[in-house]
Amino acid sequence: MTRLSHTPALPGYWRLQDAKARFSELVRRVRSEGPQHVTVHGRDEVVVVAAEAFHKLTGETCGQTLIDALRSVPTEDIDLTPTRAPMPVREVEL
Repeated sequence: MTRLSHTPALPGYWRLQDAKARFSELVRRVRSEGPQHVTVHGRDEVVVVAAEAFHKLTGETCGQTLIDALRSVPTEDIDLTPTRAPMPVREVEL
């Protein structure tokens, strides 16, 4: 944990009592400015992040975006029949 002597003056850092008293503002700043640090006795204790960022970090939605994208493709316009092109042949002297 990082010791911060002037924690309340740093942007993105909140003393615990300030974070509790102004929680709505803390949440708004997380959405507009990014992660916000909450300190206890001048030490970094927790970081508040947006839910979307949390899910990316924990991998909970890993692959879901790709699955959703593939499901949204109109498949009736795509021919999925495999075709083989003739193999190129080159002359070889034996």
